[in-house]
Amino acid sequence: MLRGVLGQLSELGHLLPRYTGPRCLLERHAVGGCDLCRDACPHEAVGLKPMGLGIEIDPERCTGCGLCVQSCPTGALEYDLLPTLQGIQDQRPAEGRVGAEATLTCSQSGAGGPSVPCLGRVTPGVVANASAWGVPLTLLHGDCAGCAVGGPEVPERLGTVLAQAAELREGCPGEPTVGVRAARPEDLGQRHGVNRRGALAALLRSGAAQVGRAIPERPLPFVDWSEPAQRTPAEWRYRRVAQRPPPPPGLGVVWPAPVVDDSCIDCPVCANVCPTQAITRDLTPEGGVRLLLDLAACTGCLACLRSCPPQAIHEQREWLPQAFDQPLLLRESDTVM
Repeated sequence: MLRGVLGQLSELGHLLPRYTGPRCLLERHAVGGCDLCRDACPHEAVGLKPMGLGIEIDPERCTGCGLCVQSCPTGALEYDLLPTLQGIQDQRPAEGRVGAEATLTCSQSGAGGPSVPCLGRVTPGVVANASAWGVPLTLLHGDCAGCAVGGPEVPERLGTVLAQAAELREGCPGEPTVGVRAARPEDLGQRHGVNRRGALAALLRSGAAQVGRAIPERPLPFVDWSEPAQRTPAEWRYRRVAQRPPPPPGLGVVWPAPVVDDSCIDCPVCANVCPTQAITRDLTPEGGVRLLLDLAACTGCLACLRSCPPQAIHEQREWLPQAFDQPLLLRESDTVM
């Protein structure tokens, strides 16, 4: 048993983001590919595999800042968001109380409260859920200009994340404040309160606190691609959950996704390049084709749009909430052209 534990610890080592190859636009052979993660990395830890068929991360260079994850349009790179969301949720004000504020800080700032190695790990799904819970959230960063974990671009990148989260919540009730600022002297070592439920959860987790500080966080398990439910990245599942309560009837939600016009030639390219298989192409018994879209599984990367040979695919940014309830018929034809 001890040997097994030691073996697991040796595998933990330095935590890298989980890479799911089938979601990578390079492995999907999407037109134009994608190198956003490589461009976002401030430490040159992300490189392309030979022939550009995917990416690889140098564990000696990677600091776990998460900027590559934040920039990935398909969820091919990801960290576990649950601990971050739990840290925010634990700070929700008790029922009947107002004015409480939640904070999330980078580990280098020295500020109290829940922290992450770098605010580069903060995603639109995290921020949007804080808004859905009605929790005013402040993101505290340290000296990003001289930081060895993240980099000087972190605050600006967070501005983009906040804008994307605001889009997700557009039309949804509630207007909580979400802001970004540098940690101040009064934030250093400050303790932040939690609600009663959060305090109990923190107490239950505290038994492993000493071990947790000594052992690196464990990477996410590999995605079982044979399970359709696992193909959709957690980030986009959290984004969908964050659109609660829904907008008033008749008002759409922002969720960039493809639509198809009549110039479609019924080829399989869009389904082949889709990183989550949100687009499926079914042959009918009569010899025709049905093109379906699972809107909730679509990451909005629009690789299908860029790869479509006749350019029959276009972006639609707003959808009524009921469009998420069942697969949408993008196109149906009697024969394959």
